[in-house]
Amino acid sequence: MQMGKGDVLTIDMNSAAGTNGAGGAEVAPLIELRDVVFSYTGHTVVDGVSLQVDRGELVALLGPNGCGKTTIMRLINGLELADAGTYLFDGRVVDAAYLKDSAAAQRFHQRVGFVFQNADAQLFCATVGEEVAFGPAQMGLPAGELDRRVRDALELFQVADLVDASPYQLSGGQKKRVALAAVVSMNPDILVLDEPTNGLDEDSCDIVVNFLLAYVAAGKTVLMSTHHQDLVRRLGARAIYIDRYHHVIEAPSPSYGTESGATD
Repeated sequence: MQMGKGDVLTIDMNSAAGTNGAGGAEVAPLIELRDVVFSYTGHTVVDGVSLQVDRGELVALLGPNGCGKTTIMRLINGLELADAGTYLFDGRVVDAAYLKDSAAAQRFHQRVGFVFQNADAQLFCATVGEEVAFGPAQMGLPAGELDRRVRDALELFQVADLVDASPYQLSGGQKKRVALAAVVSMNPDILVLDEPTNGLDEDSCDIVVNFLLAYVAAGKTVLMSTHHQDLVRRLGARAIYIDRYHHVIEAPSPSYGTESGATD
């Protein structure tokens, strides 16, 4: 199933292209962390991390348990705020003041779509259809556009037959696909995915992989964490490895392991 103008989810290529730069001027990275530090109850889990993700990239974060991958993704989505350092999204500093502006925060969260490793932490509506409709409904879309987005997202992740089902009664793979559909229905510029294929069977994994390849081909951006180097190779992703000392390396270590289901 292909994605693009007038097919499945209509991709807004203008939003994917960013707002900085014109006439050949340099365009800022979509995501940039500069010497970011974050601690939980006095324990530093992100220590001076710097990285950037450009528009149209598919980037994988790899590293051992506890290196801070999940925390970095929560910082990028605005669920956490850095103790020190700078986070820029599309050239704008994202901090407490920025996110206190309700209009700016709403637009930011529409452009940055986040899918948790555990889909149960994300699903909250009575039916699958309501779950997928919730995000775009908050955007004030016309009824016809809302219905189209919901229909397209359900079909894209092959869960249209579950539209009236309770998300809590689904298999793990179905829940993950519904969570993805709910975020993708808002047509974000970047998808931030925490272990997107963990717990998926082969068919569900194929659906997710094919979607990610199509999403990036349509001009969008993906940042994901994973423990699986075979997935990185399959996607042709740029790999960023974070070691236990929070050093950022632009290549995965061949010996970091393949444990799955871990959080940090």
